[in-house]
Amino acid sequence: MTVLITGATRGIGLALAQCAADRGDQVIATYRGSLPSQSREIDWHMLDVTDPQAHRQLSDRLAAKPLSLLVCNAGVYLEKGHQLERDYRAQDWAETFAVNVTGVFLTIQSFLPQVRAGKGKIAIISSQMGSDNTASGGSYIYRASKAAVLNLGRNLAVDLRSEGIPVGIYHPGWVQTDMGGHYAQITPQEAAQGLMQRFSVLSVKTTGCFECWDGRTHPF
Repeated sequence: MTVLITGATRGIGLALAQCAADRGDQVIATYRGSLPSQSREIDWHMLDVTDPQAHRQLSDRLAAKPLSLLVCNAGVYLEKGHQLERDYRAQDWAETFAVNVTGVFLTIQSFLPQVRAGKGKIAIISSQMGSDNTASGGSYIYRASKAAVLNLGRNLAVDLRSEGIPVGIYHPGWVQTDMGGHYAQITPQEAAQGLMQRFSVLSVKTTGCFECWDGRTHPF
């Protein structure tokens, strides 16, 4: 298998890349900023997921690489500790949606030819915080962006079903990362192993699913 994972320099993304490499997949991973530590098992490429030109350039570079799996993982959470009445700048909304929603769409749009060539699958990392059933207040920008990407994934699943390309949307769990914090319930490795199992069983029959890392179906 050939797997492309965005936002793979740390946390869940890095754990996913390592998990895929450990099982023998050819792993293409993207980063923004400084180049991560080199690994013989991972092929690193710089990509700002908000930049259409960067997408085009990388897609052209990888034109001959059919993809078995495209994982849209890159994301930001900019509002920790924000207060409703004094914070939540318009810039924070714009940047979060540019990465968490537009960035996912641009990634899928740009690498769809490679997914088609590889008869592959698409996995979108969303969050239970995007579900109407877990609306517990706060984190308005992040919640709204994850709700939007959940909706995006559901609609892409409809449009790509006829091509045999399944799209799954996933809650990775409450993970011990910079985003999830030290008190989170599971490690990035546990999340990655569970997610990879979910990706492996994703099919046209289950396209449009919203599932947790451990296989539970998550309510929308």
